[in-house]
Amino acid sequence: MWKVPSSLVLLLLLQLACSLICSVIASVSYDSKAITINGQSRILISGSIHYPRSTPEMWPDLIQKAKEGGLDVIQTYVFWNGHEPSPGKYYFEGNYDLVKFIKLVQQAGLYVHLRIGPYVCAEWNFGGFPVWLKYIPGISFRTDNEPFKFQMQKFTEKIVDMMKADRLFESQGGPIIMSQIENEYGPMEYEIGAPGKSYTKWAADMAVGLGTGVPWIMCKQDDAPDPVINTCNGFYCDYFSPNKDYKPKMWTEAWTGWFTEFGGPVPHRPAEDMAFSVARFIQKGGSFINYYMYHGGTNFGRTAGGPFIATSYDYDAPLDEYGLLQQPKWGHLKDLHRAIKLSEPALISGDPTVTRIGNYQEAHVFKSKSGACAAFLGNYNPKAFATVAFGNMHYNLPPWSISILPDCKNTVYNTARVGSQSAQMKMTRVPIHGGLSWQVFTEQTASTDDSSFTMTGLLEQLNTTRDLTDYLWYSTDVVIDPNEGFLRSGKDPVLTVLSAGHALHVFINSQLSGTIYGSLEFPKLTFSQNVKLIPGVNKISLLSVAVGLPNVGPHFETWNAGVLGPITLNGLDEGRRDLSWQKWSYKVLP
Repeated sequence: MWKVPSSLVLLLLLQLACSLICSVIASVSYDSKAITINGQSRILISGSIHYPRSTPEMWPDLIQKAKEGGLDVIQTYVFWNGHEPSPGKYYFEGNYDLVKFIKLVQQAGLYVHLRIGPYVCAEWNFGGFPVWLKYIPGISFRTDNEPFKFQMQKFTEKIVDMMKADRLFESQGGPIIMSQIENEYGPMEYEIGAPGKSYTKWAADMAVGLGTGVPWIMCKQDDAPDPVINTCNGFYCDYFSPNKDYKPKMWTEAWTGWFTEFGGPVPHRPAEDMAFSVARFIQKGGSFINYYMYHGGTNFGRTAGGPFIATSYDYDAPLDEYGLLQQPKWGHLKDLHRAIKLSEPALISGDPTVTRIGNYQEAHVFKSKSGACAAFLGNYNPKAFATVAFGNMHYNLPPWSISILPDCKNTVYNTARVGSQSAQMKMTRVPIHGGLSWQVFTEQTASTDDSSFTMTGLLEQLNTTRDLTDYLWYSTDVVIDPNEGFLRSGKDPVLTVLSAGHALHVFINSQLSGTIYGSLEFPKLTFSQNVKLIPGVNKISLLSVAVGLPNVGPHFETWNAGVLGPITLNGLDEGRRDLSWQKWSYKVLP
């Protein structure tokens, strides 16, 4: 009988042991307390930085500042319309170089939470969907619809395969510890009903079936099918509980502020309130917090959605639109993260013991078997200070605040006491050497040329431009009889134009007659003003402007833009003249 050499047996045993160890080393799982990475439960602090909202030159600095601010994870959406601008034609360069961005995060020693979606909302044009998707026959977005599911799965697989090819999932030794499928679909499912429920199950099964080796989450999705984790988004999420006892309590969007709309105020969320909401979430068993946004950045080009979402996506984030520290928010949250990390051994060990220490005051105490102890002392009175007794000591708590005691004795942090510096941006004039010259151009209204075409009736703007531009000219001629009564009376007729949005410039015989805008809440608009007409032929030209396509709402792919009418002239001898169904010339501006 042939005898196996002992050295070969030892080698085989070592290989077997290595394979078993490797499967542990590169693993991500979860239990009721936390996400577990390589066998270690973690309290994870994350922040959203969207790669297309900054430039590749900015990425290393943004990531480093996030790390210095105490973050463990960088979270980002994946932007379908940026990556597949036309069917099957992919783009992953410049500020859409997703792989480069993730590798930079990995080089900094941080993890990645990849929100593939591929619907993202995100105040991004068309919610991240490419406009060509709208024109696939029989398609209906985000429901149990075969044409949509086919395209969604195809793109999701494309992204997952790219990540696998560069070994970027934690199961391969990479930084991606979690992925997300869909996005805030729960409210939509409620409106759609049974087809929505079927779609939710399909999306979850499809994602899990891709074999990434890391958990998948669904945010704002109370019925997320196992093993997908449902998570919370909002200003406060301490009330939230996952749909199964064995899933961790996660907050995927802790809103640091809000987006800015054109013409609206710039939102601000105090650092103290942001810190209080996070501390309250942690003391109630939370184990993953992501700041949305940590760096908001800029909606470059025509990427802003809405409509009427501003170009700035600063979001009052800890890192401002330009990547500068927004103090005191950045520093106050950094101090909070340090206090949480000091408390981590106790936090991951079990549920807290909750004790009332006053009318509006509570103590949440975490203890581990090894002796670690952490306490969160909360004062929920919004107006008055409170002195409370805890552990044979007294603590002075400001109104609406939480003190963190990583050793159950010494206060290292209070959410209402800001110890970090404040900062305010100051704009300074810089002399321009070599001079600066201005030139003025007078642009003509739409003319009939090779790029114009004529149709009877009014065309919907998006169907005409295919979102290659924001501008569409509508032009028509109106003939006025020299004997028309209004010419003698001096009372100009009223032109009324109804538009689905979003902005409209009205020209009469090449002269600007008026401008009107919609808004985020009411994108539709009506122009109704007296206009100066002359005997003979008058040219009415309407420049319709789209200001970002809708990014949220049921079946937003069916929403319209542009001048849909009716268009009428009132005050003529004949009474009311409807211009809607006469011949109109169209010109798509580049």
